[in-house]
Amino acid sequence: MAERIQKLLASAGLASRREAERMIEAKRVSVNGNIVKLGDKAELTDIIRLDGKVIKLHYRPESKHRVLAYYKPEGQICSRSDPEGRPTIFDKLPRMQSGRWIAVGRLDINTSGLILLTTDGDLANRLMHPSSEVEREYAVRVLGEVTESMKKRLRKGVELEDGMASFNSISDAGGQGANHWYHVTLNEGRNREVRRLWESQEVRVSRLQRIRYGPITLKRGIRAGEWDELMRTDINALRKAVDLPPVDDSAEQKKRAKQIKFGGPSKKPQSNRSPYKKRK
Repeated sequence: MAERIQKLLASAGLASRREAERMIEAKRVSVNGNIVKLGDKAELTDIIRLDGKVIKLHYRPESKHRVLAYYKPEGQICSRSDPEGRPTIFDKLPRMQSGRWIAVGRLDINTSGLILLTTDGDLANRLMHPSSEVEREYAVRVLGEVTESMKKRLRKGVELEDGMASFNSISDAGGQGANHWYHVTLNEGRNREVRRLWESQEVRVSRLQRIRYGPITLKRGIRAGEWDELMRTDINALRKAVDLPPVDDSAEQKKRAKQIKFGGPSKKPQSNRSPYKKRK
């Protein structure tokens, strides 16, 4: 059955749906020798080229639905490469014979915490799309006095330069002195939105860490710079959150369950307590 070409590229893990659309608009994609445009369709049996290179789009059960939960440290960027030579989140990820890892959203260089990466372009697109309203949770350390009236304004909504923004919830997470920890949730991922919301109340964010994206929480025991590969139940929880059907890669998941659970530069579990509390 013919499918839109951007969907075929995304489903094969070559790019997110949006990235695939930009490739098509840039006239980098051809089908059977003809440059295509947005809306064109193709079959898996067609000869599809990206930048002149033939792309194999056959279903690959070993790679199509993989998802990593990566603990991004401060100082890393979310781009694939950087002219300044700064480290990126892609430097330590497991290599694949085909396809590539697609980052679900971004965190700025001074923010740490959970980044999801997947080989499933359709899942990545749904998770990032504003209409899905996937909830994110952050642990944030605020420097300055935070009053109840300030928290009320932040929950009700504040006008930022790119429109109204608000937190779904704000909860106290402890701390002493001028610095205090809070947990906040919101349903979108605009650039530096958490920091800008707090700064609108004339307080400063001294540390920021994302601890949850939808149903997936940053696990204890993972050091910054390490990753955890999600099993089928967690992948299907993500898919359910964005109205995608479940996948059943039982044989593949059993195979992976025998492999090392955590990945990254160090395999030892984190010995120090995390700055955020365990959710109940």
